[in-house]
Amino acid sequence: MRTMSTTTISGPVARRIALAAQGFADARPGGAVTRRHLQRVLSRIQLLQLDSVNVAVRAHYMPLFSRLGAYEPTLVDDAAWSHSARKPRMLVESWAHEASLLPVADWPLLRSGAKRMGWWTNYARVLDQTPQLVDDILTVIKEQGPIGAGGIERALEGKSGGSRPGSWWERSEVKKACEWLFGMGQLTTGTRRSFERLYDLTERVVPPEILSRTVSPEEGARELITRAAVALGIGTEPDLRDYYRLGPDVSKRAVAELVEEGVLEPVTVDGWPAPAYRHVAAKAPRSVTGRALLSPFDPLIWERARTERIFDFFYRIEIYVPEPKRIYGYYVFPFLLDGELVGRVDLKCDRAAGVLRVQGAFAEPGVDVARVAGELAGELRLMAEWQGLDGVAVGERGDLAPVLSRLVR
Repeated sequence: MRTMSTTTISGPVARRIALAAQGFADARPGGAVTRRHLQRVLSRIQLLQLDSVNVAVRAHYMPLFSRLGAYEPTLVDDAAWSHSARKPRMLVESWAHEASLLPVADWPLLRSGAKRMGWWTNYARVLDQTPQLVDDILTVIKEQGPIGAGGIERALEGKSGGSRPGSWWERSEVKKACEWLFGMGQLTTGTRRSFERLYDLTERVVPPEILSRTVSPEEGARELITRAAVALGIGTEPDLRDYYRLGPDVSKRAVAELVEEGVLEPVTVDGWPAPAYRHVAAKAPRSVTGRALLSPFDPLIWERARTERIFDFFYRIEIYVPEPKRIYGYYVFPFLLDGELVGRVDLKCDRAAGVLRVQGAFAEPGVDVARVAGELAGELRLMAEWQGLDGVAVGERGDLAPVLSRLVR
């Protein structure tokens, strides 16, 4: 058994470790962003979370913009939802942190049993109530896939002579069965159409040499905790566990084994209430410079307690908060500047008007408002241009709004 003294790390050093691990110590490309740059970012953050909210930018596109600057979103689309001999499929959809895009090679790890089961298991009752439905759905997908839930419903109506819901299946049951099959790994996304998931059989998406790999829950947990540690750089056991939503028992065993193997180093971080672990390859640069707008679903900040611990930045998404009770706005992006979270903006891409709307702009206490506003204005203009918008329009809410409004005119 390994015996070692525990290193103590200051809060600022832990923050720089976390930022470097997430790719924020890397310079943005000077030229066109390529598949190689996408691979570089994914080697750091490991996955891209998907989300249906489309107020500003889809969740899976934004982390790349935050780290690389403007790029063609088709770069992600092609990597995730197309395949050719020249450009093999690079990413696959599965439940990871949430619904996510992750490297195809990681598929067996997510099927290992290390992950805790998700909400889709509630749909298992569909199997009891309509046992034939799953087989019929798989038959339709085999014959017609990739296909959406609506297409499957229409195909089943045709097979049943045009029967409407209320006979032997219900429309809502088809979607539930598809989601259960997706959660269990029998289906994945073949492609997407206007963000609608088109289901396909997993064996037609994941290469056979990967699909056939069998991984034990223990091995899967070790591999996923290692990937989480690479992505986070430093974190508590719950931080590491949360990255792929693992079960607590397998996570704790995996962390202990990785410490024994020398992959993780136990550390104490000043001000953190729990023991932490640093990946042995994690770097602590002397400084982290640059700026970035962060999606609510960016892996740097998606675990809100860790965000507060590292940045002293209290952040909650307010989508489900009634408008009168919102503090900052509906879809708020934290603003990262030189290694600190210095402000936040409530953003909306108003494509009809051709502008990026800043519906609220707020500075953190103690920051240089003029400097923050100047850097933020530059990043907002870049984001508007990336989204094909003509400019930035700033509303009246927030202490940053007046100076920001003048800067973006």
